[in-house]
Amino acid sequence: MEHKDIRYIAIEGNIGVGKTSLARMLAERLKARLILEQFEQNPFLPKFYEDPKHYAFQTQMFFLLSRYRQQQEFVQADLFHNYVISDYIFEKDKIFAHVTLQDDELSLYDSMIALMERNIPVPDLVVYLQSSIDRLLKNIKVRNRSMEQTMSEEYLKTLNEAYNYFFFRYKTTPLLIVKTTDIDFVNNPDDFEELLDQILRPSKAPIEYYNPRTKRA
Repeated sequence: MEHKDIRYIAIEGNIGVGKTSLARMLAERLKARLILEQFEQNPFLPKFYEDPKHYAFQTQMFFLLSRYRQQQEFVQADLFHNYVISDYIFEKDKIFAHVTLQDDELSLYDSMIALMERNIPVPDLVVYLQSSIDRLLKNIKVRNRSMEQTMSEEYLKTLNEAYNYFFFRYKTTPLLIVKTTDIDFVNNPDDFEELLDQILRPSKAPIEYYNPRTKRA
């Protein structure tokens, strides 16, 4: 089933929740253009995980400019794909900025992003993946990125709270909130097919929730 009104789908959620994996799988199934966050190109990110206080601003500004450049490229017409799939939304930058930056840094950051966000394309649907901290830690351990091995549980908890605060007040686009703690859409084809159906089915409300555990109970 395809829902032709949905052309640009953005996947969001905390570190380790499976954003990029789901984006890749959706892009392959839908033959979509894929836009992935280029975290590996940020030279400050490994330093940030080792010393957040001293490298938060450099890390954040690199991400802001990189995300802005990608979004500007996306604005150009794409005649070869019916869908565009991204593993982030531009607004996520503010979530991390408000968690990591000091007040004076945040003031400068807010001035810069205010000039940028007016030119950013808006997704037709945002899929917010939620998960427990234990599941996030397990996923992070399995994918074994060296820079993430020093990431604290407290940092993930703080980000979870920030994401929830942001999305429970989110009104920019239609939003699908998915509880992923008890599913494995990467390795279980049935889980992926069910999630795909939820993403592509016609929306009836500005915010919808999908909890596989409730559905199967």
